[in-house]
Amino acid sequence: MAFRIKANYILGHHPDILIIPECEHPDKLRFQEGTILPSDTFLYGSNKNKGLGVFSYSDFKLQLIEQHNTQFKNVIPLRVFNDSHEFTMLAIWANNPQDKDGAYITQVWKAINFYENILGEKTILIGDFNSNTIWDKARRIGNHSCVVEKLEEKNILSTYHQFYNCEQGKELHPTLYMYRHQTRPYHIDYCFASSDLIRKLIKVEVGQFDEWIHFSDHSPLIVEFDLQKIEK
Repeated sequence: MAFRIKANYILGHHPDILIIPECEHPDKLRFQEGTILPSDTFLYGSNKNKGLGVFSYSDFKLQLIEQHNTQFKNVIPLRVFNDSHEFTMLAIWANNPQDKDGAYITQVWKAINFYENILGEKTILIGDFNSNTIWDKARRIGNHSCVVEKLEEKNILSTYHQFYNCEQGKELHPTLYMYRHQTRPYHIDYCFASSDLIRKLIKVEVGQFDEWIHFSDHSPLIVEFDLQKIEK
């Protein structure tokens, strides 16, 4: 929340694209003087205090895909493109308390099944999944592990787990500190990418507790691709 007063801190990392859950409505996004303004913006949500924001700080443009289904609240399919590159992105803030089937990872499960025909090469799913395999419920279709397995069938993998060579549920870096307590760490934010983009993966890092806890209970997940890299 209050992205307008926190933007400068993440902009110090020179992002091309930012995905901001719990983002304010454009009417409230009056940035501090001197803050670099985005070149393109997409915001979704009926709550003017907490929606899902996607910001381009490069020549990438953001376009909502026509297939968008509002039933999957805050799982937004976007075409991201410039003159040289184009990819499909599902920007995610898994949070829909009105869905009796499940408010969090269930939203992602339903969305990846609905959007199955657009998930292939040049695909990224990124944001706050509000989930981890440690919370899987036995025999429940659509839990975190089901989502991971479904994406793997599409050759879409977690950039963090590929980069750090670790298993789901055994992450080394928390992305959330519950109630801002360092003693309650969890990894619930992810960037999944298709295998063609995984081959262009350069770096994955998670912000440190001491650096970011003053701004949020989440630490940023930062993923870098070299889209010019020649595949072998």
